[in-house]
Amino acid sequence: MVDKPSSGELFGIPYNFEQPNLRRLLSGYWQPGEGMLVKKEFGIGYTLNLANWRSWVVIAVVAGLLYQQKRGSDGEEGVEDSEDEPVEVIVD
Repeated sequence: MVDKPSSGELFGIPYNFEQPNLRRLLSGYWQPGEGMLVKKEFGIGYTLNLANWRSWVVIAVVAGLLYQQKRGSDGEEGVEDSEDEPVEVIVD
């Protein structure tokens, strides 16, 4: 039987299913001199490189959007919930 490779690329997307250790996993997220996205140390695809400043901008934007969404769903004080009340429509 032919052994399947545990790492490589399929349709241009990298994969790696080799047994990871903690040091290799942590070093995969901090690679100075590389771009914003780097190959995952375990799994399929790419991950953010925390040594690149652009990754921190992406994280800050996502955190801000999640905060804004949570704050809007909780309901702000002083805002009436007119969406819950029935509306009467008169047609001539």
